[in-house]
Amino acid sequence: MDGAWSQLQHREFAAAYETARALRASHPNNRDVLFLLAVSLRHLGRPADALEALGELQRHHPRFGRLFEERGLCHLAQRDLQPAMTAFSTAVTLNPWLPVSWSALQRLHRKFEQPRQADEAARSSVALAKLPNEIRTAHGLFADGDIGAAEHLVRRYLGTHPDHIEALRLLARIAMAHEVPRDAQLLLERVLQIAPEYHAARYEYARALLRRLNYPRAREELETLLALEPDNSSYRLTHATACARLGDLDQALREYQALLTRTPDSAEVQLAIGHALKSLGRSAEAAQSYRAAAAAPAGYATACWHLATLSAYRFEEAELERMIRKEADADTSVADRYHLCFALGKALEDRGQYARSFEYYARGNALRKREGRFRPELLENLARLQAATCTPEFFAERRGWGCADAAPIFIVGLPRCGSTLIEQILAAHSAVEGTLELPNIAQLVADLQGRTRPGETPHYPGALAELSRDDCRRLGEQYIRATRVYRHGKPLFIDKCLSNFQDLGFIHLILPNARIIDARRDPIACCFSNFKQLFLPGSGPEFAYDFADLARYYRMYLGLMRHWDAVLPGRILRVQYEDLVTDFPASVRRMLEFCALSPEPGCLRFYATERAVHTLSAEQVRRPIDRAGLDHWRHFEPWLAPLQDALASLAVTAVDPPTSNTQNDP
Repeated sequence: MDGAWSQLQHREFAAAYETARALRASHPNNRDVLFLLAVSLRHLGRPADALEALGELQRHHPRFGRLFEERGLCHLAQRDLQPAMTAFSTAVTLNPWLPVSWSALQRLHRKFEQPRQADEAARSSVALAKLPNEIRTAHGLFADGDIGAAEHLVRRYLGTHPDHIEALRLLARIAMAHEVPRDAQLLLERVLQIAPEYHAARYEYARALLRRLNYPRAREELETLLALEPDNSSYRLTHATACARLGDLDQALREYQALLTRTPDSAEVQLAIGHALKSLGRSAEAAQSYRAAAAAPAGYATACWHLATLSAYRFEEAELERMIRKEADADTSVADRYHLCFALGKALEDRGQYARSFEYYARGNALRKREGRFRPELLENLARLQAATCTPEFFAERRGWGCADAAPIFIVGLPRCGSTLIEQILAAHSAVEGTLELPNIAQLVADLQGRTRPGETPHYPGALAELSRDDCRRLGEQYIRATRVYRHGKPLFIDKCLSNFQDLGFIHLILPNARIIDARRDPIACCFSNFKQLFLPGSGPEFAYDFADLARYYRMYLGLMRHWDAVLPGRILRVQYEDLVTDFPASVRRMLEFCALSPEPGCLRFYATERAVHTLSAEQVRRPIDRAGLDHWRHFEPWLAPLQDALASLAVTAVDPPTSNTQNDP
């Protein structure tokens, strides 16, 4: 490709065209090849043929901003001014860093006597002209998805201009795209040190804080922005999201509903309202919001999935047929397809059509797995490092360290293991606060970990050995202090971040009096329940979309929990979901005794507790316990042999414990 672009730059248009044709033979749908073909055709005086090539390009890459800029130039070559203006407008909507498009729009709006739009285009053109060419180009590359090229260009520029705020801001956006929000946070903090009044950077900083699960600080930053621009819809929507993540659903709902009066057709706002209502137990109203979101094309597939998760909702035949057609449509995006696949899987399961249901579940999982970055070897290596660091001797030498506060109750395990039921039972007690899946342990661990480059030995958990007695006390107090925002004065509170099982050694070190409950469920039932569930990128486990990954993760979890049992004897209560269902009173009594709580009738009537529930089981835990879910997976047993085979070797663990202690294993 480099040679072809060099030919264009040297005005060797015929040679560039022939190169593009040759490349297209082996790369028929390649974005850059099709774009090169169109550009060379325009320069050869063949704009109609160039437009045909651009049409093919749009079918495969519909959000490529430079495609529409080139289309505008082709229409100008044909003196078709109105289509040209439409094309340039689309170009800057997708990629606002295209100076040629802004200049063309300025001239065209003047031609059509549209002075306001012409002035706006002129201002954008002037703003771009003030930027260094490298940064303007890097922004354009990033907007069009060329993240690697953009990063290379901006890093090279920062090498000689380390405090250029637009370069730092762009690098932060690149870090977010790479899912490294910690780096984005640090870069944006530097931007705001240099330019504290840069509101766009502060908004991106708040979003980075949200991605890092630092909801209190994100809300503070957004409130700073809203004090300056109270009518800014983006600020208001993100602030409402921060409130919802902090458990303040009433405030979030007020803000979402106020936004809806301004943008009644917003699928994003309707979906957010639906989620809040579902968490509050208002399922019928949630269904209305999801249906409203489904009316907008942008929200249709996502809304269908959320409707499917409502236990009382059943799709009508016409709705089902529309979903089937949409999923099969070649123009449906990958994300929309897997949302529809999971929705269809659930809808057909509700109808007892298990073979067709499994077909859609399997298809949705395959599509979703392609977007994931699950690397089981990293988690398995972390488990081995935990075992090597957190030995009986390690804890014996640190006995009595940490913060003595006994308020936290940690519930750990895998998703879909019955943890929300355990939380709801305990939160029904007058002395226990049910909160959220709190991010605070993960944040403390991330700070200890720092940035680890590929191939490097992680700094954590080895860093635990470097902590002093004072460090452990300070970190425990920091956790207690940071979680107060989720509490309302009760003596005990629940932290149900399930993945904390990976860090129980750290938790014991900084909070030695905290209670730890390990929620378990039959392996095949738990793993298949995860397989049926769509977890969105960045908001759930990445191991759930493949039977081999599920079994591998489960084995790692089981091995690590065996290790914690061995080195922290008596510190962890194991609660089996099947025992909760078959001997409920005895299981509740056992949990209350472990938490040093007196019996209360409300714990047996957990379903009557009026509190927000933010997990996928929000509806189930508002009903009395029953046996219906114990063997539901057996409806799909004919297709689960690969999962059963993968789980068959559960005795082989990812961690070799220092001593044998398997009495609590299933």
